[in-house]
Amino acid sequence: MRHQVAGYKLNRSKGARTALRRNLIKQLFTHERIKTTVAKASAIRGEAERLITIAKNSVEAEDAQKVHARRLVISRLGDNQIVRKLFDDIAPRFASRNGGYTRMLKLGPRPGDAAEMVLLELVEE
Repeated sequence: MRHQVAGYKLNRSKGARTALRRNLIKQLFTHERIKTTVAKASAIRGEAERLITIAKNSVEAEDAQKVHARRLVISRLGDNQIVRKLFDDIAPRFASRNGGYTRMLKLGPRPGDAAEMVLLELVEE
């Protein structure tokens, strides 16, 4: 039984799963939309929204809390340029929004293996 076991395994080892999630979230923040499978999009959606919330809440925080928030996000993503874009461009757009920063649009099955595809994008407002 899988009681209280969160997340998706995605048929990968722990290191490969971590790398996949990190790369997908980086691509989402870089391009603001990615085309991927439903399982992968569902696996990263919650974590991406949590990172946006951390960045959004640090806008009004004190200097020490801003630094702490940036370090938390850098530890998850490992890339300063994407963190800078997240904190300077993406987070201020969602200042008045209480969650629900991403949208999943179904695209239908992929031709090669019939995997259900979605477009995961940041909500425009």
